[in-house]
Amino acid sequence: MVENQTGMLKVECDRWNQSASILREEALRADHARTRERLMALYEICNGKSATQVGRETGRNPQTVMEWVHRYNRSGVETLKYQHTGGYPPLFHQI
Repeated sequence: MVENQTGMLKVECDRWNQSASILREEALRADHARTRERLMALYEICNGKSATQVGRETGRNPQTVMEWVHRYNRSGVETLKYQHTGGYPPLFHQI
């Protein structure tokens, strides 16, 4: 686990040539709400919030938020983008 000087979980933006502001911009442009939520959570952690605080504010379990950070640190932003993985196909297709 990567932590900063205060012992809090650290988002490794530099590893992926990104910054907190880039994460925020990507979140605001994301097509899916789940992707926006995940990237904004990382943005908030970059700005000093803990996974517990972010979890409380979003209604997510802090472990889930920490897993998003670990996934990002391990594999980059693509791993946090929402991908539909099952269920029935849509009844109507977008035009």
